[in-house]
Formats: sequence, C-alpha cells, structure tokens
Amino acid sequence: MKIGFIGAGNMGYPLLKGAAAAFGRENVTFVSKRREREEKVAAELGISFAPRLLDMVMQSDIIVLAVKPQYAAEVYPDVRLAMSKEKIVISVMAGIDMRGLKKETGAVKLVRAMPNTPAMLGEGMTCISCSETVSEVEREVVRTLFSGVGRIEEIHEELMNAAICANGSSPAFVYLFMEALADAVVKYGIPRDMAYRLVGQTVLGSAKMLLESGDHPGALKDAVCSPGGTTIAGVAALEESGLRGAVIRAADACYERACAMERERERTEKR
Repeated sequence: MKIGFIGAGNMGYPLLKGAAAAFGRENVTFVSKRREREEKVAAELGISFAPRLLDMVMQSDIIVLAVKPQYAAEVYPDVRLAMSKEKIVISVMAGIDMRGLKKETGAVKLVRAMPNTPAMLGEGMTCISCSETVSEVEREVVRTLFSGVGRIEEIHEELMNAAICANGSSPAFVYLFMEALADAVVKYGIPRDMAYRLVGQTVLGSAKMLLESGDHPGALKDAVCSPGGTTIAGVAALEESGLRGAVIRAADACYERACAMERERERTEKR
C-alpha cells in the first residue's frame, strides 16, 4: 500500500511520521510547496519526496490532502489527472465536503478526517468519515494511519463541522485557558516558566483522568470541590463570569465558520 501526502506542515508532518512507522518508510512519500521544506522533512523522517505531484498521485494507492483549504485549487488538477477508481483520497481540510472532493478530484473512494495539532506528539484526536465506497479492509488501513498519531472516532460526515469544534479548533481554546490561568498565578509571584509547567501538567493529568476513569466531568469536578473550600469559590467565580456560555459561543462561532466555508466553496463552484 503506497501512501502519498500532499503537504508536510502542521498536519501533514505528524501524519507522515505516523505513516512511516505503521507502513514502512519505503511505502510513504510526499510533496510540499517549497523544496527546502521537502529536503528538511526528508532528512528528518528518512522519507523520500516525489519530484512531481502528478508522479506521486500516479504511484500512490492513497492520497492524503494535507494542505490548507485555500491552496487546494492548486493541487486539484494534477490529482484529478492521475485519479482512478481504485485510489483513495483522504482530506484533512476543513470546509470541503465529500461532494466537493469528488467533484474536484474525480475520486470515488473518499475519506474526510479532522485531526488536531497534538498529533505532533502522538496524542491527537482524529474524527474520520468514509464514503460507502471504501471497503472494510480499506477502512482498517485508514484507522491504522490515524491511530498512529493518537485516538480516533468514526462519525457521519454531517457531524464533521461539529467535530471541528470539539477537536480540530479546540486546542486553541485550551491553550487560551492555560495562558490565562498561568497569567493569574504569575500575578501572585509564581515564575512564568513554572506557571506553564504547573498548568500544563494539570491539564494533561485532568484529561487523562477523564479518558481513563470514564467518569462524568461534573463528577470529577465535584471530587475536587470541598465544601467551603478554595476550589468551589473559584468554580463559582467562573460560573458568574459565564465560562460555560463563553465556551458554547466559541463552539457556535467555529461551527458557523465551517459551514460558511462550505457555502463559499459552493458559490465559487457555481460561478
């Protein structure tokens, strides 16, 4: 199984690394927009880059579109030119649904995936959706690819924009919270580098407790809140400041933007 990646950036790079480990370096190749980037990634991962996009697509069984959506139009022509009904196209681009991918690439077998940046450390969360034309054997290959960079969840395509809120964009929300909490304790004299370590490890440990215990997050929160203690005082302040509402509004904005990107693409197609 030959896998070709278009793009080696924040999403392409960790997926390349995971694919090389899962399928063997000799079965993975890539192209990038800049030659210096290709040479750097090839040296770091021991993976060869293709001289031309068209050649790579022709030689690959699976083509991973790991470019930003605004650059997709630049790669579609070569992908379509070398496409066949046996090849699988996997897209990690937001705002482009399977209908649009089929029209632009000519592919019959399609997969949409929404990974996130913690994939760089093998701790990603990826949601995947496969077209009905992708066989169970092929789905297992897709699962293996994304399992190499973290956890996976299979969802219906109509839920993909919601998944962007939950895992694709949400690391930025978490980092914003972490930065704010660190700022708060720096105010009381804790050195900034220590504040980031304290907050970072606490968020990491809290996430592991949620995933490994199976307990409701509310129950985990309650376990930290002693009656009349410091934690419940802080929780009350967060509630008074509207933390839950702010998070939900952020997700709403994220979802609405993802839907708008799809509508913009559809309008562009009709011109």
